[in-house]
Amino acid sequence: MEFDYVIVGGGSAGSVMAARLSEDPNTTVCLLEAGGQGDSLLVRSPMALLAMLPGWGKINNWAFHTVPQKELKNRRLYHPRGRALGGSSAINAMLYVRGHPSDYDDWAAQGATGWGWDDVLPYFLKSERNRVHEGDLHGQDGPLHVSDQQDPRPIAEAFIAAAEECQIPRNPDFNGPRQEGAGYYQVTQFSGDGRNGERCSAAAAYLHPNLTRPNLEVLTQARGLRVIQSEGRATGVLARLPGGNRIITARREVILCGGAFHSPQLLMLSGIGPGAALQAQGITVQHDLPDVGQNLQDHLDFILAYHANTTDLLGIGFQGAKDLIRHALEWRKTGRGMVATPGAEAGAFLTVGQGDRPDVQLHFVPAIVENHARRLHLGYGYSCHACVLRPKSRGEVTLNSADPMDAPRIDPRYLSHPDDAQDLLDAAIAMRQIMRAPAMVKYQTREIFTDGVPDEELLSHIRERAGTIYHPVGTCRMGTDEGAVTDPKGRVRGVAGLRVVDASLMPTLIGGNTNAPVIMMAEKIAAGMRSAPN
Repeated sequence: MEFDYVIVGGGSAGSVMAARLSEDPNTTVCLLEAGGQGDSLLVRSPMALLAMLPGWGKINNWAFHTVPQKELKNRRLYHPRGRALGGSSAINAMLYVRGHPSDYDDWAAQGATGWGWDDVLPYFLKSERNRVHEGDLHGQDGPLHVSDQQDPRPIAEAFIAAAEECQIPRNPDFNGPRQEGAGYYQVTQFSGDGRNGERCSAAAAYLHPNLTRPNLEVLTQARGLRVIQSEGRATGVLARLPGGNRIITARREVILCGGAFHSPQLLMLSGIGPGAALQAQGITVQHDLPDVGQNLQDHLDFILAYHANTTDLLGIGFQGAKDLIRHALEWRKTGRGMVATPGAEAGAFLTVGQGDRPDVQLHFVPAIVENHARRLHLGYGYSCHACVLRPKSRGEVTLNSADPMDAPRIDPRYLSHPDDAQDLLDAAIAMRQIMRAPAMVKYQTREIFTDGVPDEELLSHIRERAGTIYHPVGTCRMGTDEGAVTDPKGRVRGVAGLRVVDASLMPTLIGGNTNAPVIMMAEKIAAGMRSAPN
């Protein structure tokens, strides 16, 4: 099998790359995805993320774990990652958030030339089909459907009102002229058409409508094992297919879109990475590139949860089971109802430090959440998440072994920088103030995990319960310095014909959720490849 481009990973970036590159009928593209089609009812139904997120049975989910985290009571933290066409956009909360414009100017200042805000905004607009907002900051013609939520719970409005009671302004558009404030999240969800209320994953937006293209071959249940190289150039991929292992040849490029965990792992399995570490695993070094897998960053998340005096929530009980059937039928008929919820319905961007941009993000969920829904609670309640947007801690992704079927070794080193612990404590205190404002207190019967705990003692609870909010980035950092893994076009330094396109390219975390930025990045790199092919 021979193609112009071979793409490894059919997640958000891979879906965009495959769709955009195959728009040229004279270019052949092969996309390899280790999971399935990503079009099942579980994926299409937003609330069904509760069946996929916990990782039981690894339904559309790699269900990774970190190594023990020293600053978090030596806990091994669970890390869900999407395994299907659409990747993590098939199992996420669908929130459409770009981050703060200055985040991208920071990238450019760090050596990611061409990635400032003015450079990236056109590609956000190109990807977006916004059903509500218009103007210079929103697109209406892109493949990715973005809309208001179908039916947020009344308690989500109470959260926004509580934030206003704490002098946090209401913000109708986190991707508008200002980010700071409280409001409803917009979501990547079909709205007002035959798929109303369904999830619009990257695959649903970009890939599924184009599977009949004769120049596009999409292979599911196909896992990349190693990049094949010859004389310093990537020439193809050794892949495990349902019928056995096979080499798929790339005439132009191999493009890795496996995300912040899998892309560095595949580079290292292919002999590209820190030489001594690869030799220790018995891997022949093809190109010594020391920073592959370094610079791992993630948003560490702390949750406060409450029992409530209302059942108009996602809960476990007789009323909840009865309501679920009714809402499921309503969703199948109209696309509305509780089954259409993304989970995180409202949120806020706050500035609790001394900076001039929000440094904390909140996600309000009309359900009791503990350990990524792996531990369930009887009854009804709500919860709120807080994360520090630009943590200073840095971790790494390395190999557990030379076996490509092994999971990568993930060590985020959460809270290893002392500032991060204090910043997350300040974020938790600010979140608690909102949750104790009059508009929220009227729903509250008991604070579940931290009842009676003074603010200053919350850090112990952070170390006991904090976990990821699913935004790992940075492990194949792009830049112009000698330590960068790729150049600003995603091309791996020192290996011709090999490119990385996913969140691993990000030099630093952006101030928000990472899915919309990854789609933007793939749009930008694909456009550059089509205008100036190698």
